[in-house]
Amino acid sequence: MIDTVLLIARLLFVALLYLFLFAIMKTGVGLVRGQRKKERSWNLSIERGPKELRGVSIAVRGPVVVGRTPGADIVIGAGYVSARHACFNPMGQNLFIEDLGSTNGTAVNGKLIAGPVALKNNDVVNIGDVAIRVRFA
Repeated sequence: MIDTVLLIARLLFVALLYLFLFAIMKTGVGLVRGQRKKERSWNLSIERGPKELRGVSIAVRGPVVVGRTPGADIVIGAGYVSARHACFNPMGQNLFIEDLGSTNGTAVNGKLIAGPVALKNNDVVNIGDVAIRVRFA
């Protein structure tokens, strides 16, 4: 009699354990799926500049350095561009542009910037004659 009660208790415990694990997995998958749907990111589209760069679009997932040096994320081989000219830096849902001490400066919507500037959707960043449009999609 006691063996039957213990067997039923064990089976009930295992069934509850499986239900608990199933509920945890279902919640976790739902969270991941929900994050992907709501995820929006910043994109940089080069609209004007050297022929090989025009039309290039880059998703910003971390800091993006623009410069003349081959180590930059966006390489612009022109004399008016410094080795490390400017940096796009995402912070939360915002995107900032910062001039890295370049000789000729960086402009946002035609105005030279002195420090980090928060960008808005469809802003245009000018580095010399290169125009980079910023989009939040």
